[in-house]
Formats: sequence, structure tokens, C-alpha cells
Amino acid sequence: MKIILIGSGGREDVILKSIAKNPDIEKIYIIPGNGGSLDYAERVNISAEDVDAIKDFAVKNDIDFAIVAPDDPLALGLVDKLEAENIKCFGPNKAAAEIESSKIFAKALMKKYGIPTADYETFNLDDIDGALSYVAKSDYPVVIKADGLAKGKGVIIAENFKQAREAVIGCLKNKMFGRSGEKIVIEKFLSGHEVTVMAFTDGESIIPLMSSMDHKRAKDGNKGLNTGGMGVIAPNPFYTPEIANECMNKIFLPTVNALKNEGRKFKGCLYFGLMLTNKGPYVIEYNSRFGDPEAEAVLPLLKTDLFEIMKAVADEKLNQIKIEFENKFSCCVILASGGYPEKYITGNVITFNNKELKKIPGVKIFHAGTKFQDGKLYTSGGRVLAVNAVADDPETARANAYNAVNNIQFDNMAFRSDIGTAHIKK
Repeated sequence: MKIILIGSGGREDVILKSIAKNPDIEKIYIIPGNGGSLDYAERVNISAEDVDAIKDFAVKNDIDFAIVAPDDPLALGLVDKLEAENIKCFGPNKAAAEIESSKIFAKALMKKYGIPTADYETFNLDDIDGALSYVAKSDYPVVIKADGLAKGKGVIIAENFKQAREAVIGCLKNKMFGRSGEKIVIEKFLSGHEVTVMAFTDGESIIPLMSSMDHKRAKDGNKGLNTGGMGVIAPNPFYTPEIANECMNKIFLPTVNALKNEGRKFKGCLYFGLMLTNKGPYVIEYNSRFGDPEAEAVLPLLKTDLFEIMKAVADEKLNQIKIEFENKFSCCVILASGGYPEKYITGNVITFNNKELKKIPGVKIFHAGTKFQDGKLYTSGGRVLAVNAVADDPETARANAYNAVNNIQFDNMAFRSDIGTAHIKK
């Protein structure tokens, strides 16, 4: 089979390295890929958001299967275009992907079908005064979310009215998130332990992956700005079998069935961002694809062949496959360009102490913002590398991940030093 994989981040790198060993795959093209793709796939210089060019490439090159990993091409309807050309896909169509591309749609869906989520109101750029009046009467903290896609950064937690006012005006008037913020959701802040659960679904069956805990704030101690994610541990120490069962019955199955009932059958990876409150689990957010960097921590623990699962999802035969995970622990640390998620400098040379790295068991390094040029690897984005370690216990996984981090270097390298401490403290 000839495959195209869409995307250029760490999520796509772990997918690529996971499927590359499948014997049915003859050729993999990655669009556009990054500096870590060269040994596994042929890079194609097309933007992941140029859905028409991707469709034309797929047709011209007789592609059999497409894996659409990022949110933007899903929201732009790439799967619809490819399936119209009889190319099978892993990833939801545009209508199903709206569960991520519109926070307002997702909240309305949960409200209609009784899926637990925080109380909320929605506002648009014609109702700035209404939004300000609402936050003036709110209990704090309060959460302001851009309706559309914002690279994982469209959520502001306001601690007081001043911050809420700045967020509302920033979104609706000053276009801080562009068109994505022309509509906003303002919702009640939920307290508890945050959990990510990604799940394979073919629109009929759903099989959760191992749980994980993302660390979204830029700095140690969950301080600083929200990012796309600075590190992950898996499994999540607070996600018990009892809670998993409750989530399946109250959240996972109801969501899949709700989308099906709305004529938006979801086929791909459905991401559940959850808060474990004292009243039970609530949905914070949905994503229509693997999380990044959650995928870099969870997929290395997957024993079952990833591409076989993807084919089963596309063929709506997920109930015919058994999915197994290693009984181990994973710790993933993101190495970022200093200044991320705000202004940062790229073009720094990345070096690895390969002699020492080879001595550390269970370590895998996934590329995100990298480019290979003139025989050297350079930084090319905010999040540069995902350094993951798998071990028999969480302490060893964490120690090995940070040992690996200490053997990687580039100018202005930034990372959190506290990824995985929740496992140890519990």
C-alpha cells in the first residue's frame, strides 16, 4: 500500500515511526514532515492546509490510504476530498471534526445529549457588552475560549474581572485569535485532576487508549502561558478503573452516539480532555485527532500494530480487533525554543550526545519543529523535540527522560523540569 501522512509535528513523527514497520506498507509520503522524517518517508513540500494540492498529489500518485493527523486539514475537509476520490482515510470528515473546530458546537452537543460539561454562555463580536456584563457577574476563576482553532492556545483562565475583560476585548475586538475568536465561550472553571483520554472509534465502536496527563503551562509549577503542551505522563495516576467505567458510560459512548445521531459519524481518534471533579468526570474539551504531545507518550506503549487499527477504523471493523498496551509507564518532555509560546528564535543547530543517549533504556526522540539542511539539524518551530522514556515504573521513566534531555543541546533550549512529579507524589 502507498500511504500519505499529513502533518509536521511530534504527533506525526511518532505515527510515522509506529506505522513504518507494517509489512503491508510499500511507500510512505509525509506532507510536509520535518527533519526527523527522512529515514522513514519521502517528504512532500505541500502545506498541510493546502487540501486541494494534497488531494491532487494523492490522486496522481495512486495513494491507497491517508492519515490526516492535524486539526486544520480536518476542519478544512481534507478527508471529504480524499474519500470522494475513493481513498480510505483515518480521520473524521469535516462535519464530524466540528466537535473540535467549534467550541460552541461541542458545548451545544453536550448540552443536548446530557454529557457532563461546565455551565457556559456564548457571545460574538456584536455582543461585547453582553460578554462583559456576564463576566462582571461571574465567579472567579472563569474560562474564556475562542470558538475556533487556535493552535492549542485559544483558552484563557481569568483570575479576576480585569483579566476577563482583557480576554473578552482581546478576542472579540482586538482579534487576538483572528477569526477563531470572533465567537467565544465563557464557562465556569472546574477544579480537580485533569485527564486526557484518546480513543479509537469507527463511529459505532469506541476503544480508549491509555490515559495521560498533559502539562499545558509553559513553566514549572503550572505557571506561565498556555502552550500546545510541554510534557506528558502516561498512564494518568488519578484515572482509576472505576472512573474509566464511568467515563465510558457517561461520556465516551454518549459522544460517539450523539455525533452519529446528528449525521456526523466520527471515524478516527477522538480526544477527550476531562476534569475529574468531586461531582464526577466532566468534559473540558474535545479534539478530533491524537493530542500532541499526548501521542508521543501514549503510542510508544501501544503493543497492537497502529496501522492495522487505523485500517479497522476506516473499514468500520474496530470491534474485530484487540488493542493491547504495555504494562509500563511513559514520561515525555518537550524541548522548546526559548520564548515559546510567544516570540522565539529558530535556526539554532541541534546536537545529540549519541554515545550517552544509546546507554539510556526506553528512550525515543520525536521531531516537531526541526529541519535538516546541509548535513545539520536545526530548530524550526516553538516546540522542537519530544523526548520520551518508557520504563517499568514512573520514577525510572521520568529519570531516563531527563537524562536524555541532558544529552541534547541547542541555543535557547527551554523545558519544564517537573514533568512526571504527579506520579511520584501520589
